[in-house]
Amino acid sequence: MTSPYNLTRALLREAATRASRSRVTSCAAASSSSAARFSSAGASTTTTVQQRRPPSSSSSPIFLNNNNTCHFFSTSLVDVEDLPPSIQSPDGIIAATLSSAATIPPIKNDNTNETTTTSSDNNNGEEEPRQKTSQVKISEVLKRKHTLRWVEPVISKEATVREAIALCISRKLNGMMVVDYNTSSQKTITELRQKCVGLMTSRDILRMMAEAIKSGASSDEVLDQKISAQMTPIDQVIYGRPDETIGMCRAIMAKLGIKCLPILSEGRVEGILNTRDFSDFYFDAKDRGGKKHYLRDVSQRVGLTSDTSMAEPPVFVRQNLARRHDPLYLNVGVAEFPHPFKSVDGIGSSRRNFGPQDLATDSDLSEDAHFLSEVELLDETGTNLQKLLYMGVADGVGSWREYGVDPRLFSHNLMEECDNVLKEASSRCGTLGGKTNCSMISPAELLAQSYERTKGANIIGSSTACVALFDSVRHQLHFSNIGDSGIIVLRHIDSDVASPLQRNRSTPRAERKSDMRIAFVSQQQLKSFNHPFQMGWTGEEIVEKNSSFKMASDSCASSVHILRGDIIIMATDGLFDNVDVEDLAYIALQWEHESGFIENIGGIPKRNKRWDEGESRTDISAQAIPRLAEILCQKARENSLDNTVDSPFAMLAKENDIMW
Repeated sequence: MTSPYNLTRALLREAATRASRSRVTSCAAASSSSAARFSSAGASTTTTVQQRRPPSSSSSPIFLNNNNTCHFFSTSLVDVEDLPPSIQSPDGIIAATLSSAATIPPIKNDNTNETTTTSSDNNNGEEEPRQKTSQVKISEVLKRKHTLRWVEPVISKEATVREAIALCISRKLNGMMVVDYNTSSQKTITELRQKCVGLMTSRDILRMMAEAIKSGASSDEVLDQKISAQMTPIDQVIYGRPDETIGMCRAIMAKLGIKCLPILSEGRVEGILNTRDFSDFYFDAKDRGGKKHYLRDVSQRVGLTSDTSMAEPPVFVRQNLARRHDPLYLNVGVAEFPHPFKSVDGIGSSRRNFGPQDLATDSDLSEDAHFLSEVELLDETGTNLQKLLYMGVADGVGSWREYGVDPRLFSHNLMEECDNVLKEASSRCGTLGGKTNCSMISPAELLAQSYERTKGANIIGSSTACVALFDSVRHQLHFSNIGDSGIIVLRHIDSDVASPLQRNRSTPRAERKSDMRIAFVSQQQLKSFNHPFQMGWTGEEIVEKNSSFKMASDSCASSVHILRGDIIIMATDGLFDNVDVEDLAYIALQWEHESGFIENIGGIPKRNKRWDEGESRTDISAQAIPRLAEILCQKARENSLDNTVDSPFAMLAKENDIMW
């Protein structure tokens, strides 16, 4: 007989395995001055939020953006193309020790963006072929940095903000590895092992100070905080390797929005690199100092006159700024399709196994769940009520069915409790003297409260989750995401003002009818391929550090500024795994044309003129947005059943050499 402990271990191993085409939950939204369009495919009913009156007053920004991006990777996998096999330390954490090395730096070529290195194996002393700086190995950058100036980029986990600031300034550091000196042990006379427990950057320090000041802490309380409370835990640190190139590491840092990159080799952090280190590698000392350098690069650029002023924003920016004081609202549509081969008795592995009956359409069979709640809560000033729109999707892990657990229960209860928490908080605002108990709730806090209630009810299961809050006064969409559900924002970006990477180069300018672009894609958190992190409960607390389960505090929390006319898609992986993001943009554009929001003659300029004249067509939006959610779900189902089409999930599997 299997013991409860072994069963729990088995559940943890199996809980994350899910088919790519099992569930589809999507949300699509588009914003307008009086109402923004938002559809969510992830529910059995269609819901529309009509135009609403503006809030009574404004307030200061809701949340600090904790991190522009959040990332969770297992030690054994970094999901970046062309990276060599990952390096695992003996105890399974990213970095165990720190080491230093001072070796000969590469030889730089003057006045060129190329680097030449000298091989010690070349007896003739001949130079190796030149290579572009982007192709230079990171090991060469570390050699040069450590040779010119060596400082130990470490700080104790017991250090305070005051000590961290002093260390950053004195050592000229942007980031430091946080070490636990209490667990240090002397291996030899010359080697002292320092256990790394996290990463601290100057950005983290500023965030700690801002949050403490915002809470009303005194200056001493701000500076005496322990940095360990806000450091990036070691199992969430993104790292590079010495044999990778400058170009590869720069791309990783840009994509993930990180400024410091620890370099890991054989379980040791060899150093921490930032963008300035890459720039310093390109320039020799004589390029940064001396009279010639000053006259050529500095003398004509130093000092601003007393009558210097800021320029006016560009025309296209001024048009948006003119509308920023107008409240922005969302119309919401909801749709959901279950796995096509699902029935009350289970899921068919194929069409033949499922039988001749019609494909499943009953949303009650789906592990996906959603909630939508419009409530009145106090703004940050604590004095004014503000109408807020909360929404969320969750995707239950179907593999729990193999252990006799209904995978729908956890995800559905998680979303239901989110709605209950909000309604209870809003009801307290209407009671006498209850205002102090109905403050605005962040998405992460909402997820945390809902999870505690679900766990308290002893509901076994697990689920990915994405919860968002839309602030109509500041046009901000705040969200927290765990796993592979997420948010996409679509926006019309004119090629005349877009960056080169955002321009449509495949269609001649004269033939373009629109410039619909992907303005934002939320970061997902994966333990490995097709194994997302998730919130869950097995009936007992999980103490394993490398568990697939995460808490709400581990979620990716961020914010997106929403413009009038934007389309927001919130969905579970059933949509994103089966429909390419470019196809999502095309479908949304076709929907805009069919609904009359964008006309073939006049296009975006005509739409903007209509807005300026006060015609928003919000009523049409409210009626049409559920149709967009349904179209997206239908497209995902069609692609999942088409064996001739490579879905985004299938293409990603091929790129990772995984048979699926």
